[in-house]
Amino acid sequence: MPNSKSAEKSLRRSDKKRLLNKSRISALKTENKKLLAAIESNDVELMDKHLPLTIKLLDKSVAKGIIKKNNASRKKSKLMKKVNASKAAK
Repeated sequence: MPNSKSAEKSLRRSDKKRLLNKSRISALKTENKKLLAAIESNDVELMDKHLPLTIKLLDKSVAKGIIKKNNASRKKSKLMKKVNASKAAK
């Protein structure tokens, strides 16, 4: 329990930020799962639809400070390798 007014405000702000970050992470994970499902089914049309959205969400997450820059770069690289391998196999 906060003991001062500034501590109360800080608690409110951190709760609001936590909920926002949670929803953004959830949206990122959902889009990532959709892309991985498209890769599994070798659906080029879906891959072309979900890849830019996933990359955009990763970049936005970095800008908002939700994930680190290298984490996003690593995830983008892995996804691109999977997409390119899937397209080459077709």
